[in-house]
Amino acid sequence: MVDKVSNLSVPPSGTVTFMFTDIEGSTQLVQQLHDDYATLLADQRSILRTAFEKWNGHEVDTQGDSFFVAFTRASDAVNATVDSQRALASYRGPQGVTVRVRTGLHTAESHFGATGYVGIDVHRASRICAAGHGGQVLVSQTTYDLLESSLPHGVGWRDLGEHRLKDLNRPRRLYQLEISDLPSDFPPLKSLDLFPNNLPIQLTSFIGRELEIAEIKDLLFKTRLLTLTGVGGSGKTRLAEQVGTELIEKFVDGVWIAELAPLADPTFLVPAVSSVVGYREASGRPILDVLIEYLRPKKLLLLLDNCEHLIAQCAEFADRLLRACSQVRILATSREPLAITGETIYGVPSLSQPDVHHLPPFESVLEYEAVRLFIERAMSVSPKFILTKDNVLAISKNCYHLDGIPLAIELAAARVRALSIEQILTRLHDRFSLLKAGSRTALPRHQTLRALIDWSYGLLSEKERVLLRRLSVFTGDWSIDAAEKVCTDGEIESSEVLELLLQLVDKSLVAAKEDNEKTRYRML
Repeated sequence: MVDKVSNLSVPPSGTVTFMFTDIEGSTQLVQQLHDDYATLLADQRSILRTAFEKWNGHEVDTQGDSFFVAFTRASDAVNATVDSQRALASYRGPQGVTVRVRTGLHTAESHFGATGYVGIDVHRASRICAAGHGGQVLVSQTTYDLLESSLPHGVGWRDLGEHRLKDLNRPRRLYQLEISDLPSDFPPLKSLDLFPNNLPIQLTSFIGRELEIAEIKDLLFKTRLLTLTGVGGSGKTRLAEQVGTELIEKFVDGVWIAELAPLADPTFLVPAVSSVVGYREASGRPILDVLIEYLRPKKLLLLLDNCEHLIAQCAEFADRLLRACSQVRILATSREPLAITGETIYGVPSLSQPDVHHLPPFESVLEYEAVRLFIERAMSVSPKFILTKDNVLAISKNCYHLDGIPLAIELAAARVRALSIEQILTRLHDRFSLLKAGSRTALPRHQTLRALIDWSYGLLSEKERVLLRRLSVFTGDWSIDAAEKVCTDGEIESSEVLELLLQLVDKSLVAAKEDNEKTRYRML
């Protein structure tokens, strides 16, 4: 259920302080109080809303015991927090229980659009809250800088140092708001540093994918092997890493990523995984047997990244591991499924894009993930770059012609150093020449669009390559009947086309879609 209440007619834009709150241990309270929990929840909402309304807070969203509130002034957000924490500290609910609410505050430049606030700073504020404990108030560096010497009477700061939050970006310095007469000592923050993992620190922000993350998290508790499939550059690795951070508290023995792309020899697969999860003991026994014995009692999530060039070996390894280790779950990324019993396949879609034929209102364009990614990456190479009414159509068309593929969009955005958006768009007819300005430290196949396609093409059988070349004559989508008529000769029989076409779909080089209860196919 979502409630929305506000004493402001227009949500704030510009410099906004975001507040997130939720109740610590709400599940246990539901189990303890049963029907009385509704009374406690109503009282908690009343206490918080009284503080929000007194200090000009705009209630953006309410779900269960959580609040998302926006303030024009950071000082108002702090005052509302102080009032609500003091009121909650003196509250005794049904059966004499207390309510411990954690709060996160973060200030940023943000705009309220047609579907609310959009951008990484909203998620950052949420994750600041999630890192805390009941009764604890955590504040970002930007909010601290605004209020360093102007706190209410009886309120102070505690510097908690830098912590890695679940947005996988660089470590962030956090501060604790200390309120007189209220507890100030709490356990260590629930940041990534607290849990065993080898997840990398990301150098760029994670854009969108809220729906996909929620679906993947749900699937991982229903299956023990989930494979993210999709065309090269679709963001499978980054998505898997983000899911790993979201679930890190659920796996007491850690979340570990084994990056398989650099492995050319399949015999290095098991040693690479052993090294990642921390097992390095030498033994005369087969290394897979020893690794299974080591992992058997552990509860962990293993990310097998880039399986496609070792697909048979990854399939065999995953099958052996999951059959022997009941608490291990695997999240794999690959351009094709592992094709073993128990596997669930999740196709990673393109980023959301606006309809270039019916462009939405200007203020709503940033709701689309592809546009946000293009703008953010363009700003990283040209800090003065901004979205305007003059360039919004060209940006949207760039995202459309690049199929919402994250890597392709990033490569195109890098060209704003030397080309206008319109010039980039007109040169996309020769995209293999244009899109080759990737990171020097990225894998070779992620440095240019041609290398990305060449990698996928090189993994095909000869007949799959022949069919893929022949399918390129279709300017739009096609049916299986059309493919059988156009693509067959003495080299490929008509009876082989369907199986080969399905293999190209599995390997993410051809997309299948339902159209009037019939399946049609298309290339990116």
